[in-house]
Amino acid sequence: MRRTLRAHGRRTAGVAALALALTATVQQPARAEPTTLAEVRAALQRLYHDAEVATDKYNAADVKVTRQEKRVRTLRAQVGAAERRLTRLTALAGAAARAQYRGGGLPAEVQFVLSDDPRHALENASLARQAQQGTQLVITAVATTSRNLRADTDEASDVLNRLRANRRTMDTEREKIEKHIAAAKRLESRLAASQRRELDAMDTKDANDAQAKWVSTGILGKVGTTTTAAGKKAVEHAAKQIGKPYVWGAEGPDAFDCSGLTSQAWLAAGVVIPRTSEEQWRRLPHIPVESMRPGDLIIYFSDASHVAIYIGNGEIISAPRPGRNVYISPAGSMEILGVVRPEA
Repeated sequence: MRRTLRAHGRRTAGVAALALALTATVQQPARAEPTTLAEVRAALQRLYHDAEVATDKYNAADVKVTRQEKRVRTLRAQVGAAERRLTRLTALAGAAARAQYRGGGLPAEVQFVLSDDPRHALENASLARQAQQGTQLVITAVATTSRNLRADTDEASDVLNRLRANRRTMDTEREKIEKHIAAAKRLESRLAASQRRELDAMDTKDANDAQAKWVSTGILGKVGTTTTAAGKKAVEHAAKQIGKPYVWGAEGPDAFDCSGLTSQAWLAAGVVIPRTSEEQWRRLPHIPVESMRPGDLIIYFSDASHVAIYIGNGEIISAPRPGRNVYISPAGSMEILGVVRPEA
């Protein structure tokens, strides 16, 4: 399965040429040219992994901008509402003052002297003063709130501008992602059909070996087999996406990346979770692997760069990488970092 290409001159030359083209395209530091299919496979895995890490960072930057845009819109709406209320209160206070002026309002002490009922005059004067004081207090409070909201809005807008600038910087990362993926696809496309079959066989063997090792620990006898209503909905939604292509940065409905699939699956179940695999790992409750149940998310690799939804029976549904479709695969086929539970 892992025979070298050195024994096959034309295949060696082809792989070497692809390696040179690959290095030039993505401008990576010089590496030893792959001379075996195993080395080509390692190069492909590295490219796709780097693309997935960069994708997660790009998605995270995009989420921050979207969230901040919403905050700025909310603050601006609150400022507008406060200023409209202030305008109304000021107008009402002015109208009351003008009405009092037109009505020839007298000072409280004069009303007291002239009134047939001094107690009634005092009550009227007291109520008038309370009303005036109350109105002024409200106007002052609303004016203060309006100033504070404007200050908060200015600060939030500054943060938004910085986040947008960061996202523009991430556009450079976007170009790198696309170059990595394009280079990997070219490398795969130029392999002979027999070489691609051999690469697939390597992937399958490694996945099956890793799954067998994981299952041999007795883990499947410990994990849960039933789930909640929300977990069931999340799994069902993920299952409906099987066969749809992986597209980096996509979250449906026609294509997905790994965290786009898991976040949308749980959104369909009525639970909002972070958009990226890194944030899902960082912010969602961690569950021991032996306690997981269908619907839980398995986070893969030490950098939390991949995520899939566990569906039971030792299997997951995931959007694996560019060039592949959403599919069912063994849960233990990759390095498991841990498990998180969206609804905990």
